[in-house]
Amino acid sequence: MPDVFHLTDISIFLAAHKPSGFLTHKSPLDPHETRIVVQAVRDQIGQHVYPVHRLDKGTCGVLLLALNPDAARSLTQSFATQQVRKRYLAFVRGWPPETAFVDHALKPDDAPADAAAQSAQTRFTRLACFEIPDSADGRFPTTRVALAAAEPLTGRRHQIRRHLKHMAHPIIGDATHGKGPLNRWWAARLGLQRLWLHSQSLAFPHPETGETVTVESGLRWVPGVSGDSPGAGELVASPDVAELEPVQQWLGLWAHLRTFAVQP
Repeated sequence: MPDVFHLTDISIFLAAHKPSGFLTHKSPLDPHETRIVVQAVRDQIGQHVYPVHRLDKGTCGVLLLALNPDAARSLTQSFATQQVRKRYLAFVRGWPPETAFVDHALKPDDAPADAAAQSAQTRFTRLACFEIPDSADGRFPTTRVALAAAEPLTGRRHQIRRHLKHMAHPIIGDATHGKGPLNRWWAARLGLQRLWLHSQSLAFPHPETGETVTVESGLRWVPGVSGDSPGAGELVASPDVAELEPVQQWLGLWAHLRTFAVQP
């Protein structure tokens, strides 16, 4: 089992770099999975850690953990009251609009049919578009995909994934909310089956001082400048995380996509 890399370690909380395929904590929905971030970090640092939010099993990137009960309560409250700014990177089907604000209420996946939907809002920014000269669907001569940034303003389960499905731009590799044939086509092309969603950064109030703390995954999009070639921009990683498996996966994806960048 690979180590869970620590992005930052402060006396009362820790930010980890979660690999894709790990659960945040044990779940009755996946009782046989042994790759658990909370347990892996506990074993690495020799003390109990407290999850204050969660990432889906397939999502990689920044995950915040508390190191004592008081910090856990404070950070959990910050997430619950929408005081945490979250930014994600997604690889999606098609070409979404340059910017979009999705205000689309969502019911919990396991809610009864008559349950009320909960308000949910997400901001999206298109980063780059690509057109592959090969067809994943016989109806079209090419395959269009994009990289997009997502900022969820609320914290509903699978919110980004469900909002992108609502926009008809599901995340590549999303077995629940995406397109199965397209997912399999990309898995064969890349030699890798995974959910292409990455937790890029969290900004939150420090549990003791209230000052804003920002933790970044080290994987970021550097936009091109006006006048650059179509699709200009670059996905880069800081040296301290460049060798991590999930970062290597994203850089491998970028190496595959970059020559197909277009300006829609």
